[in-house]
This record gives sequence, C-alpha cells and structure tokens, in this order.
Amino acid sequence: MDASLDALADAVLKNFALAQRRTIVAMAGPPGSGKSTSVEALNDLLNAGSRGIASILPMDGYHYDDGLLKELGRLERKGAPDTFDVGGYASTLRRLRSNDEAQVTVPVFDRALEISRGSARMIPREVGIILTEGNYLLLSHEPWSLLRPLFDLTVKIETPIDILRNRLDARWREFGLPENEVRRKVDSNDLPNARFVIDNSGPADFVIRT
Repeated sequence: MDASLDALADAVLKNFALAQRRTIVAMAGPPGSGKSTSVEALNDLLNAGSRGIASILPMDGYHYDDGLLKELGRLERKGAPDTFDVGGYASTLRRLRSNDEAQVTVPVFDRALEISRGSARMIPREVGIILTEGNYLLLSHEPWSLLRPLFDLTVKIETPIDILRNRLDARWREFGLPENEVRRKVDSNDLPNARFVIDNSGPADFVIRT
C-alpha cells in the first residue's frame, strides 16, 4: 500500500493499539533513499501525539569495525550485506520485542567517524514502538530473511536510481572527499549495494515513493 508519513503514523498507532504490546516497525530501502530522514520524521510524528512512545534502532549500528573489515578483505565494500553483524542485530530485536528488561542500550553508527559507537542509545521499557531502519531488512536471502518474523509492520522506500546517485554523490562531497574518491565510492560500492537492495527485497506492508 502506498502511504504518506502521516498515513503511516496513523497505521502504526492503530497496529500498536490493537496489539497491546511493543510493536516493531521496519523501514527498508537502498542507500540514499532517505531512510534515516523518513524514520526520524515518523518518530517525531508519533512522539508529537504521545511523548516517549517511539524510539529508533538503526541497523547501521551493527556495521563491522573497519579493523575487522580490513582483516576480512572487505573494507572497500563496507556497507555490503556481509559487512554487518546480523546476529547481533537480531539479538537486540528479540530483546526489544520481549520487553522484559528495564532498558536496552543499542549501538549507533557515527557517520562522521565511520564507526559504530556501542551502547550509545538507551531504549527504556516504556517505549511502545520501535522504529528500525536499514538497507537490507527486507532481503529475501538468509541471514537477513530470518529477521522478517521479528517485524510487526514493514515499510519500503522506493527511489529512482538517478536520484539515489545524486544523493550519494552529495553525501560524500559533504565529507570533503575529492571528486575521484566520490566517484569510486558511489560507483564501486554504494550503487551496487542499492541495485542489490532493489532487486532482492521482498514486498512490504507500506511503500513510500520518493
């Protein structure tokens, strides 16, 4: 179902009210599709009606460290599906879903430093809606496909590939990279990852087109 963020917020709240338990909403899309911006806007909409009802779990917090990626020979492909701790992410989702702890601390990816900061965000028991976003949450391949039962609602962001390219170019330029390095990162890593997401993601309950 195509949806605006306002309609999505209403649907999430209705689902949460019917479930009468903690609800996990997964938002997926290729790099550059606007997942982080969209999930933050959705979080603001939900919390505007009831402060503290929602919190965000970013998948990017489960990036492998650069040192480990270098050992594995995968540093140049950082951000590809096999460069994340999927098991650690799934474990956190299960802890959040069971909601039997006073709080759960989760990692957050620091894009300026290109590293994950462990235990950087605390999600208390009182939070009823968990919004989680990432590139690969709807992949049809294991181990990512094993995450699907942990989500109560799923959202896919669809963005034309030319817009993705423009946004990804702009993202790396903001970090002051020279043009040849921007081109290398986008053409050899970001866009291949984006095409993989587009070609291998399953359906979602809601679709946001940008």
